[in-house]
Amino acid sequence: MLQKNKLSLSVQYPDKRLQDTITRPKLRAWVKAALLAPAQITLRFVDAEEGKVLNRNYRGKDYATNVLTFAYTEDEDAETTQADIILCTDVLQLEAAEQEKSLEEHAAHLVVHGVLHAQGYDHESDEEAEEMEALEIEILADLGYRNPYINL
Repeated sequence: MLQKNKLSLSVQYPDKRLQDTITRPKLRAWVKAALLAPAQITLRFVDAEEGKVLNRNYRGKDYATNVLTFAYTEDEDAETTQADIILCTDVLQLEAAEQEKSLEEHAAHLVVHGVLHAQGYDHESDEEAEEMEALEIEILADLGYRNPYINL
């Protein structure tokens, strides 16, 4: 499916709650699984306050969301994908509990989702959503995780 690509990964935990659970080696594996090209990616775990400020300032939405992707090269043909991906710990934990998924399983999905956004994938139309979701399901299955769109 996807080829292995060179990755420069920075991981930041200003919100340290998941630092011992969602570790750098796991994050690296999840990011690499979703890469279509070499990449320079920063993953940052934030609390609800920072997540809300970023979502409000950059998307005009006054609430914390699960994942925000700031893609600096959204072209699928770009030589190197560059992006900052922000994960909100509070929302991630809440959604995992609500969806009866492990924290790791949900985090893997959100990281894969964010990396695909960084590479130009989107879900604005039904067709785009179907393509992106199918790719997420395939990548997560290759990583040993179940379909994130089926709630058990």
